[in-house]
Amino acid sequence: MQRQVQKAIAFAEKAHHGQLRKTGDPYLTHCIHTGRILAMLVPSSGKRAVDTVVAGILHDVIDDTCESLHSIEGEFGVDVAKLVAGVSRLSHINQLLRRNRRINVNPDTLGPEEANNLRVMLLGMVDDPRVVLIKLADRLHNMRTIYVLPLPKAQAVAKETLVIWCSLASRLGLWALKAEMEDLCFAVLQPQVFRKMRADLASMWSTSSRAGNPRRISARASLLPLDEKNIDSEDKGSMAIDEDITSMKDLLEAVVPFDILLDRRKRTKFLNSLRSTLETHSKPKVLHDAGIALASLVVCEEALERELIISTSYVPGMEVTLSSRLKSLYGIYSKMKRKDVSISKVYDARALRVVVGDKNGTLQGPAVQCCYSLLNIVHKLWTPIDGEFDDYIVNPKPSGYQSLHTAVQGPDSSPLEVQIRTQRMHEYAEHGLAAHWLYKETGNKLSSISSMDESEIEASSYISKDMDNQNSMADDLFHKYSSLKVGHPVLRVEGSHLLAAVIIRVDNDGRELLVAVSFGLPASEAVAARRSSFQIKRWEAYARLYKKVSDEWWCEPGHGDWCTCLEKYTLCRDGIYHKQDQFGRLLPTFIQVIDFTEQEESEYWDLVSAVFEGRQVDSVTSMPSFESITSTSMEASINKKVRLLRTMLRWEEQLRSEASLGQPKHGGKPYVNPGSVVLGEVVIVCWPHGGIMRLRTGSTAADAARRVGLEGKLVLVNGQLVLPSTELKDGDVVEVRM
Repeated sequence: MQRQVQKAIAFAEKAHHGQLRKTGDPYLTHCIHTGRILAMLVPSSGKRAVDTVVAGILHDVIDDTCESLHSIEGEFGVDVAKLVAGVSRLSHINQLLRRNRRINVNPDTLGPEEANNLRVMLLGMVDDPRVVLIKLADRLHNMRTIYVLPLPKAQAVAKETLVIWCSLASRLGLWALKAEMEDLCFAVLQPQVFRKMRADLASMWSTSSRAGNPRRISARASLLPLDEKNIDSEDKGSMAIDEDITSMKDLLEAVVPFDILLDRRKRTKFLNSLRSTLETHSKPKVLHDAGIALASLVVCEEALERELIISTSYVPGMEVTLSSRLKSLYGIYSKMKRKDVSISKVYDARALRVVVGDKNGTLQGPAVQCCYSLLNIVHKLWTPIDGEFDDYIVNPKPSGYQSLHTAVQGPDSSPLEVQIRTQRMHEYAEHGLAAHWLYKETGNKLSSISSMDESEIEASSYISKDMDNQNSMADDLFHKYSSLKVGHPVLRVEGSHLLAAVIIRVDNDGRELLVAVSFGLPASEAVAARRSSFQIKRWEAYARLYKKVSDEWWCEPGHGDWCTCLEKYTLCRDGIYHKQDQFGRLLPTFIQVIDFTEQEESEYWDLVSAVFEGRQVDSVTSMPSFESITSTSMEASINKKVRLLRTMLRWEEQLRSEASLGQPKHGGKPYVNPGSVVLGEVVIVCWPHGGIMRLRTGSTAADAARRVGLEGKLVLVNGQLVLPSTELKDGDVVEVRM
C-alpha cells in the first residue's frame, strides 16, 4: 500500500501546486488527511482497500486542477479512476440538490421525508459504495476545519451533514465516524449546549465522584431545541461555564477523533499529549472536560480487564477482546429530549464492549455460554442498575442484531453500559448489514444499502435501546408479562449454563411463574441461531417438554424426574425473573422470556397443537423465505428510486439549459463545470435489482443487453418490449430477459 500511496501523494502535490485552503494550509494537507481517515476504515491489505485510499487522496484532482480522468486512469488504473469519477459525480449531485433546495424549498428546514429522498437520490447515483466512503472521509475532514467559514455558512453545512451524511454513514455501518461527525455538527449548531453537556459528563465521571456523594445534574439543563434562538436567558446563564468565550475551533478540538476511540494505544498517546498541552498552555475548560471523559473509559476498561484476568469462570482458552466507546453528545442530547430525562439517566453515554471469540462460528455454542458467564462477572464487579438488562441474544432485534446489554454503576458510581457478544454476532453487527463489501475482493453492489429502511438501520446500530424512567418501569413490565401463556418457551440461565424451559403456570398477574426445566436440553446453540431457518425444529423440543409435564400432571415446584424439574420464579425489581427456592430466597439463577415475532408465535402454537394431537410435526409449515417477504417492499423501493432519479435528472437538465443559455434564473451565477464526468451520459435503472447503469449518450437497448453480458436477448424498457435499436433516455427502467 505504501508505494501506491506515496505515488498518489506526489501526483496530488503536483496537481494542487500553489493551491491553499481557507485555513492557510496547502491544499495537499486535505488530500492527505482524507487518505488517512480512509486508511483507518479499510483493511490494511487488498487491492480494493488500497485503491480506496489512493482515490481518497486524488478525490479533488479532476474538479479543482487541470489533470484529467484519463491521466489518473493511466497512472493508477481503471478502478481508481472510476472511484474518483464517482466522487466527482457525487459532489456535482450534492451541489445540484443544494441549488434546488435554495430555489424551491426553504433552506432552513429539512423534513424527515425530504431528507430521506435526498439520501436515496445520492445513493441512487452511486455504483460503488466506496465512493460514499471517500465522500464521508472528505466531509469529516472538512467538518474538523469548518471553523474557518463564516458562521451562517458553517451552520448550513453542519445541518446538511447532520441530516444527510451522518445518516449515510450509519447505512454503511460506520458508527464511530458517524458519532464524531454528529458531535462536530453539534458543536457548530449548539455550542453552549455542547459545552454544558461536556462539563456535566466530566463532573459525573471525574475520579473525585464517589457513591456517597453523587453529582447532581440538572434534569432539563440540556433539553433545548437545535436552535440558538430558543434558549432563554435563564438557560444561557446556567451554561456560562467558562469565563472566556470558547471559540468554535476549541469546541471542535474537544471532539475526540473516532480513531482514538478505536485504538487503545492511540488513546493513551492522545491522553498523554492532551495532559502535556493542558499543563503547558492555557486551554479552555471544554478540552479538559473531553480529557476527563476519555480517561474515565480507560479506568473502566482497566478495571474490567483486571477482573477478567483474575477470574477463571469463563471458558478456558476462549479469546476475549475488550473495547470501549463514548456515545456522541448529539446522541445523548437526542435521547434526553426524546425520553425527557436528565443526562445522568442516559445509561449508555459510555460503554464497554466484550467480544468472545468463537473460532469463525465453529464454537458458537460455547461462546454463547461464555457470554452469560461474563455477564455474571460484570454483575459481581459492579452493581447492576435495576431494569437495565436486555438480552438480545435470546430475543434478537428485528434486524438480527444479537448481544447482551447491561447497565451498571461503574467504578466512579456513574452509569456504564456493558455489551457482551460473540465474534460472529459482532461481525454481523459491525459489517453484516452494509459494510461487509469493504472486506470482499469481489462484488460491490449497493442495492441492499439504498433499499434499506431507516428504522432497520437504526435497530442494528451500536447504540443500545432507550429506557424509560424508573416510575414507568413497573407498569411496562406488568403489561409485558401479564399476557404470558402457559406453554410459552423460556431460557434458564445459571452462570454459563443455558437450558430450555417452558412456563407451566402463571400466578399473581404474571409476577410469579412455575417453569419446567429440561436438564437434557442445552440451549446455547439454539440461542446463538435464534432466527435461523431450523428454529421450528427447536420449537418442537419445547412443545414436547410442555406435553410431557402435562401428561405427568406435574404442577408444583420440585415435581419432575431425573431430567426435568419444576421451579418457581419471581419477577424482581431488576425486571428479571429470579429463581425462588423452598425457603423463599431469591437466587442468581434467572429465566429469559423468549419474545416471539408474529410469525414465530403462530408457528409455535401450531406446532404445540400438532404435538398434543399426535400429528406429524412436518405438517407445520416454516416461515417463508426472506426473499418472498421482501420482494414487494423491494419493488416499491425501486419504484421510488426511479421516481426520485427522474426528478433529479430533470433538475440537471434544467441546469444544463441555463448553463448553455448563460442566463441563470433566480439571480444566481451561470453554472460552469469544466471536465465534468456527468455530462455525455445516459443514466438508466436496471430491473429487478435497482442498480444504476451509465451508458454513453445515444446508447440503445442492445448496448444495455451487451453491457450485462446478455447480448441478443429480449429487452424491456419501462415494461414494454422494444427493438434492439431503441435509443435509451435518462431514467428509463431496463430489464433484459433470458
